Amino acid sequence: MLHHPPEDARERDKPLAVNPFFGEADPLDGMREAPPRHRLPREPMAPHPAYQLVHDELMLDGNARLNLATFVTTWMEPQAGVLMSECLDKNMIDKDEYPRTAELERRCVAMLADLWHAPDARDAMGCSTTGSSEACMLAGMALKRRWTRKNKDRYPGSARPNLVMGINVQVCWEKFCDFWEVEARQVPMEGERYHLSPEAAVELCDENTIGVVGILGSTFDGSYEPIADLCAALDALQERTGLDIPVHVDGASGGMIAPFLDLDLVWDFRLPRVASINTSGHKYGLVYPGVGWALWRDKAALPEELVFRVNYLGGELPTFALNFSRPGAQVVAQYYTFLRLGFEGYRAVQQSSRDVARGLAERIEAMGDFRMLTRGGELPVLAFTTTPDVTAYDVFDVSRRLRERGWLVPAYTFPKNREDLSVLRIVCRNGFSSDLADLLLGDLEDLLPQLRAQPHPVTHSRERATAFHH
Repeated sequence: MLHHPPEDARERDKPLAVNPFFGEADPLDGMREAPPRHRLPREPMAPHPAYQLVHDELMLDGNARLNLATFVTTWMEPQAGVLMSECLDKNMIDKDEYPRTAELERRCVAMLADLWHAPDARDAMGCSTTGSSEACMLAGMALKRRWTRKNKDRYPGSARPNLVMGINVQVCWEKFCDFWEVEARQVPMEGERYHLSPEAAVELCDENTIGVVGILGSTFDGSYEPIADLCAALDALQERTGLDIPVHVDGASGGMIAPFLDLDLVWDFRLPRVASINTSGHKYGLVYPGVGWALWRDKAALPEELVFRVNYLGGELPTFALNFSRPGAQVVAQYYTFLRLGFEGYRAVQQSSRDVARGLAERIEAMGDFRMLTRGGELPVLAFTTTPDVTAYDVFDVSRRLRERGWLVPAYTFPKNREDLSVLRIVCRNGFSSDLADLLLGDLEDLLPQLRAQPHPVTHSRERATAFHH
């Protein structure tokens, strides 16, 4: 998010309020002059009052554990936190200086290649990223470069290709198309179909299509897109026209759910048309924010010219990333979690989240006021709206009232073609237990009589009702 200093001079010059008790030995020592808010203080401050000032302001943030809007991990074991603190000063890019951290990254890539059924895990290519957004950018760049190489004799370098996707994609794909001058061709929602359909996607493909993005777990409702059917439709397109269009699977969330809970679902490198996959280690990979993964099925899927070989600190460093320096802590935490849980541990954790989501969906539907769109059967996510006979309140009222009790449950409107549909969404993650789900349901049941007694929906500002934005 972009920021700018406050325009109001009074707000810009308003100092921070300092409690004399924040002083170390002498309560007044260093407390006589309040530090400015928007300028560097002239003098240093002792560590304790500096800490306390920041700590107190952060208390006004929401409780991360009660944030049911985010897919991002909000709880890890204390041992993981210790490992991360031990690695905060390690620059991930300094692979010669921190060879064991680099080795743990390599092992994580190998584990994911095996988990996602790469034809030969030794031949798969992959890297860590700061999250799925960067991973998607890298995958998109590889798709565009492969198309450019394949069509260099037919098109000038300024030719504008296209990328086909559902309108439900995460905003990073729209950013990719905008930043890298690719036309975004989006399949609209239709009726009760809230994501891409293979037939509609194929209709948008032509000789300028660099690839099709399939989402394994839509952020709008938690549903999987039919990756195998999409690949089959593109196989048929190739038979008819000769167009060979690769698929990238955005498995930001589902890439770490389906391998453990949906073993019969074929969505990954078992499909020859799938060229690359990304996931977020900091979502259902169960690591704190700051790590994602991008994998390509083999060397042919990642053009060699995109890989920079940098002579850095005495060694040759192959790198494919938008960022350079970043901490190794999250990669170490990912390896710790892989090692700690193993396949069966991940299966148990993800199954627990799915069970909580299904239980919530069943009990919310039983209240009678809500219609379920999804029930947690794919991603552990449930999306629901009010039934047609509910006219006293809407989903934005529910979101606002739950927020008063500390719960962050987003309400939002679906995109073009289904802008008439507004929903609530609950993301169940590790750390959101059945006990917490009971507390959420208890608060919702307490609020319903008040909401039903309203003469009409009262949330005038939908922006204020929820802080959630896609």
